[in-house]
Amino acid sequence: MLLTFFRTIILYILVLIVMRFMGKREIGQLQPFELAISIMIADLATIPMAEPGIPITSGIIPILGLLVMHLTISLINLKSIRAREIICGKPSILIYRGKIQEDKLKKERFTINELEERLRDQNIFNIGDVEYAILETSGQVTVIQKPNKRTTTPEDFGIMPEYEGIAYDLVVDGKIMKENLKKLGKNNTWLANQLKPYKLKPEEALIVTIDGKGNFFCQAKQKRDN
Repeated sequence: MLLTFFRTIILYILVLIVMRFMGKREIGQLQPFELAISIMIADLATIPMAEPGIPITSGIIPILGLLVMHLTISLINLKSIRAREIICGKPSILIYRGKIQEDKLKKERFTINELEERLRDQNIFNIGDVEYAILETSGQVTVIQKPNKRTTTPEDFGIMPEYEGIAYDLVVDGKIMKENLKKLGKNNTWLANQLKPYKLKPEEALIVTIDGKGNFFCQAKQKRDN
């Protein structure tokens, strides 16, 4: 029983490491070869977990082999456009200049109802508002709306917004994010001084952030009743 427990932990850590090496894509963004490898890795890991009589190396070696296979295919995809098209396929235009491409729908075995469902996922409820709809190799649908239906931007009005930058976490759950302070060229003393107007100490904060304009957001931890 104890052996099975440790075997499970080892295989779990191995799968976690392998998936980390495979990148940070979401499930819906995986290419077909990546999805196939992910499924196979999961199956290979469960066999030694469920069967103590099977050597743990019977799961480890094939998993590492699949990792090598994934890295090799990824490298080939980077080097060759032709190989990329063969392995991953090419995007298909389902709607072109506002017109549904029936032949492409049939080729991809995509129904009108499925297309409308994908559009609703992107808050588009009228198929007539779409200029282009492209089925990506990952299975996601990229949509470009007609010019008169698109959300306006400051550029449309000749406005140039100020640069905002990104927000940094300075304190999370009472712990100072020293790396972020370092990026800003600040230190703990500076942080403590900035929190004084809020009558807050870093260790008392649930969250403290600063945006690109120097604006702070602070919230204290909830006090626990004794």
